[in-house]
Amino acid sequence: MASVSYHIANLLEKMTSSDKDFRFMATNDLMAELQKDSIKLDDESERKVVKMLLKLLEDKNGEVQNLAVKCLGPLVNKVKEFQVETIVDTLCTNMISDKEQLRDISSIGLKTVISELPPAPTLLATSICKKITGRLTAAIAKQEDVSVQLEALDILGDLLSRFGGLLINFHPSIQHALLPQLSSARLAVRKRSIIALGYLVMSCNNSLFIDLIEFLLTELSKNSSTSTTRTYIQCIGAISRQAGHRVGEHLDKIIPLIVKFCRIEDDELREYCIQAFESFVRRCPKEISGYINSIVDICLEYICYDPNYNYDEEDDDEGMEANGDDDDEGESDDEYSDDDDMSWKVRRASAKCLDAIISTRHEMLMDFYRTVSPAIIARFKEREENVKADIFHAYISLLRQTRPTVSADPDAMEQGEGPVNLLQVQIPSIVRAVHKQLREKSIKTRQGCFSLLTELIQVLPGALADHISVLIPGIIFSLGDKNSSSNMKIDTLAFLNCLLSNHQPFVFHPHVPIIVKPIVSAVGDQFYKITSEALLVTQQLVKVIRPLDVVCSFDFTPYVQALYQSTLFRLRAADIDQEVKERAIACMGQIISNLGDSLQSELSTCLPIFLERLRNEITRLTTVKSLTLIAASPLKIDLRPVLGEAIPILASFLRKNHRALKLSTLTCLDVLVRNYGAMMTDIVKEAMISDIMKELPPLINETDLHISQLTMNLLTSLSQIDRASMNHIQTGILPQIMELIRSPLLQGGALNSMLEFFQALVATATPRLGFKELLEMMTKPIYEPQQFSSSPSHSSLALHKQAFYSISRCFAVLTVGQISGAGQAIVEKLIYDVKKSGQDSIKLFGLLTLGEIGKKVDIDSSGELLKVIVGSFSSHNEEVKSAASYALGNVSVGNLPKYLPFVLNEIETQPKRQYLLLHSLKEIISCESVSASTISHIQPYIENIWTILFHHAECAEEGTRNVVAECLGKLTLLAPIELLPKLKENLSSPSALTRSTVVTAVKFTISDQPQAIDSLLRGSIGDFLHTIQDPDLNVRRVALVAFNSAAHNKPSLIRDLLNKILPHLYEETKVRKELIREVEMGPFKHTVDDGLDIRKAAFECMYTLLDSCLDRIDIFDFLNHVEDGLKDHYDIKMLTYLMLVRLSHLCPSAVLQRVDRLLDPLRSTCTTKVKANSVKQEFEKQEELKRSAMRAVASLLAIPDADKSPLMNEFMSQIKSNVELSALFESIQKDVASTPSETSLMDTH
Repeated sequence: MASVSYHIANLLEKMTSSDKDFRFMATNDLMAELQKDSIKLDDESERKVVKMLLKLLEDKNGEVQNLAVKCLGPLVNKVKEFQVETIVDTLCTNMISDKEQLRDISSIGLKTVISELPPAPTLLATSICKKITGRLTAAIAKQEDVSVQLEALDILGDLLSRFGGLLINFHPSIQHALLPQLSSARLAVRKRSIIALGYLVMSCNNSLFIDLIEFLLTELSKNSSTSTTRTYIQCIGAISRQAGHRVGEHLDKIIPLIVKFCRIEDDELREYCIQAFESFVRRCPKEISGYINSIVDICLEYICYDPNYNYDEEDDDEGMEANGDDDDEGESDDEYSDDDDMSWKVRRASAKCLDAIISTRHEMLMDFYRTVSPAIIARFKEREENVKADIFHAYISLLRQTRPTVSADPDAMEQGEGPVNLLQVQIPSIVRAVHKQLREKSIKTRQGCFSLLTELIQVLPGALADHISVLIPGIIFSLGDKNSSSNMKIDTLAFLNCLLSNHQPFVFHPHVPIIVKPIVSAVGDQFYKITSEALLVTQQLVKVIRPLDVVCSFDFTPYVQALYQSTLFRLRAADIDQEVKERAIACMGQIISNLGDSLQSELSTCLPIFLERLRNEITRLTTVKSLTLIAASPLKIDLRPVLGEAIPILASFLRKNHRALKLSTLTCLDVLVRNYGAMMTDIVKEAMISDIMKELPPLINETDLHISQLTMNLLTSLSQIDRASMNHIQTGILPQIMELIRSPLLQGGALNSMLEFFQALVATATPRLGFKELLEMMTKPIYEPQQFSSSPSHSSLALHKQAFYSISRCFAVLTVGQISGAGQAIVEKLIYDVKKSGQDSIKLFGLLTLGEIGKKVDIDSSGELLKVIVGSFSSHNEEVKSAASYALGNVSVGNLPKYLPFVLNEIETQPKRQYLLLHSLKEIISCESVSASTISHIQPYIENIWTILFHHAECAEEGTRNVVAECLGKLTLLAPIELLPKLKENLSSPSALTRSTVVTAVKFTISDQPQAIDSLLRGSIGDFLHTIQDPDLNVRRVALVAFNSAAHNKPSLIRDLLNKILPHLYEETKVRKELIREVEMGPFKHTVDDGLDIRKAAFECMYTLLDSCLDRIDIFDFLNHVEDGLKDHYDIKMLTYLMLVRLSHLCPSAVLQRVDRLLDPLRSTCTTKVKANSVKQEFEKQEELKRSAMRAVASLLAIPDADKSPLMNEFMSQIKSNVELSALFESIQKDVASTPSETSLMDTH
């Protein structure tokens, strides 16, 4: 402490020196000391330092003054409170000094002090803010010196933006001081007053806010001068931008006034009026709804408002347009042709306002295409560059709004009057308006045109097919124009790439001669970004001039050398940018793949370069992908010269710890083996296969099923080109495969690739790996379980349930191939094992395998099989019963006339086995609905099945009813025209159980793929969903589940019904006291909520609607119910937290209006403590709730301007002051980027 005090005293002494350099260096050293965290000053040193720095603010040397001001920042957090007050007092006094330089430096000092105060409300911050505010308010009210007023307003704005909530007592006096300044003679004073008022309204109370609005409305009504009217409208706009959620309720009074002022002949006033409309549209989305059409009309009128210019001449004479460009050549972006003409500001404000309306009103898309779109297209001719950029942006926003419609509703294309069809009709007008401008000198205009056309292609791929000839000259102009900037060329190439990749190749063929030259020239450009983009275009162009997937008569040969040589130059260069290297490799791969037969003599030059790039760690992945492309080419490019070196390198990649490289390498090796294996000499082939196979064993395991799948595909290909290679798999590879087959994770693609491999392996007739040996290896874990320990300890089975399914499928696929020979004996042994074995594992395996075999061939010639399967229905083991049900269904598929009548008869006569038999029936229907030919097999039985299913639709067991419903749904898909009306008839059944079965059945008719039933469902889904109003609780629940399924898989079915359904859906989110009951469990009373399941179903529907039908929802009504859900049961809270995260991304402005109401329940969750004597699960539940609530808070905080809410700031301070919550919040903020799970779709049950 003593040494610090001594050092500080030394510096202070030097600060009094007459030499300005001494003073400067001493102040600089003091700055360095104050920035150290470890420094601690005693009271005397504090006093002296503060006194000296305040004195140096009046130093004659400006540099010393500036350093002294900078020292105040770190000093504020190092000295005691009363010293900070001294600093602030002095600075405030200096603020109203006569010396201008002292005033300026003091105002900078005050801003520095304010910025350094801690953001959390502390006593110091509160005290300082109050001290400054009083002085500033007085300085503002004092009218004499405008410069003092300006500085005071500036500082007050800073203070209110950071600490508005601490100054609540001062708000009335601040507002009282600010309002008169709105009519100040100086525009700068008015402007800063508006900024300060904007910050004030974020934290002031409601009565003060109402006073402010009333004052502005009164003044506007007086309209004493146009100048002040402009200011008041600007002020309303600023208030709306900062606190839109509070302005909403006053819009009914505000809008008519502003509409009236739009008609006054004053361009600036009009601009401010339209800017105010824009802020209302963005910040008060609900309240502005009734005025949207009027605002659109005003904007459409004023977007054309250009009284000093006649566009007709320009339309008539293109030559004049070209000459007109020369006049504007020397103008910068911010200069305009006529200094007195302010009409461009009105047009720009109109374009921006339309942009805001289009971006926020998705539900009006159809109207926009009818009225707004033609008007904006007509204004593409706008003469002012900046206004034109905003007009283009407005149209791009319209296209972006259309994109979700195209993806969410694939039927939109079929509807005669959808937005997509309206856009299609307007494409010729768009191209006509844009194509001339592609040759303008203005770079900004051309970039705007390309952005717009790119967006158009992404919304409607292929849309410009009829207009390519009109667009190509503009593209060539931008690529060849010497005045084009690098960015202009890059944008042009990016557009050309988009154009080439989203249209049919033949539409470009007439233009290839003129396109190739500028692209080749761009590949040779000195700027690497242009080269990189040009290589992408070249790659796409190669696919266009010679598409390999369609027959094409275009003569591509004249262009091959030019494209090849330009790419080869870039491929050879070693000292170029990484991105260019990778794109040159990819482009050359495409050239050889598509044009290789015309480059035979060049391959000896080019392919060795690929080997070099393969050895380079940075370029190897791209090279592997390019080699795969070349090897897969139908042109059969001769790669033999490089395969000898390439394959060992590729094989070595399989041991690298780089997943993407492994995946690409396995695919590449598979293609090489299949396409080139047969061409190689035996010696080369043997060496190649040996290199590959020694790397494969570690790749086959359950930790990465995709890699396992590709490895087995490669093994299958190897077995087909060299049978002898399979002799080597017994030691390393086969044990790994046999271990994988026992994995509970094996399924899907990996299991299918294993089936193919086993079939290929048997076909090789490798010694000791024949049909019987493989079957024995597969079944060893089942028949000799003591040697293996793969099953869960509590299970009576030898392996996990999924492993039985995997082994039975592999076993069956081999047996079916040998069914006419050794396979028959295997089937008989399996039947015997099921009948006689005392082990559940052997029975389970036998039944599953018999089912798999029986699906393909009829194996029950003696009738023994049926008895064995039916006998297994009586097993004590549930898994064996389930397997017997599965087996019966599958065996029936193999011989439908024999087994299906038996199954249907059993369902009727065996009530105890009904559930299992219905599962068998479900299996039959599923297998027979695969194709038209299989449907014809089951067609004669449909009516009989339907009748039997409805006999059991009223079953008391919910599990049985669900299986009946699934069967009914799948059956309806087979004959929708006949069966859907029958299903609908049963909605009026007096039995609630039947109604619930029927509604559940409808759920199974809805899938995410197009189906024949879709058009019929669209007409009748409303009747099925009407059951949301059913008097029975369970029927309402299943109706919600069906609704959720429709919203998730096929939103187009329910979009138009939402107006009727949503009120009933919201009704089901409410807690109903009559459904809550108390159950006595021994000495304890337990509360049971029978309405919880239906509430959960309702909230799940709400979540799904956010993704598929957001444009049809009144978001504020929706938020009311989300708010209720935040106070509900644990499961529902978790759902609503997820919804909040989604809503924060999808409609931030609406959520911001409600943020204060949403924070209360979140805060109570985060601060709730579990009772000390609670069970472990309670603690875990509460932790999970806290984490999810915190994730929701993090999403709310990410909304722009959410940090300006006083409640949010208070909550954040509370989090930061609590060690546990603070750590949790930090970890969540880090996770948010890497775990986007909250935005993923929920499963639909």
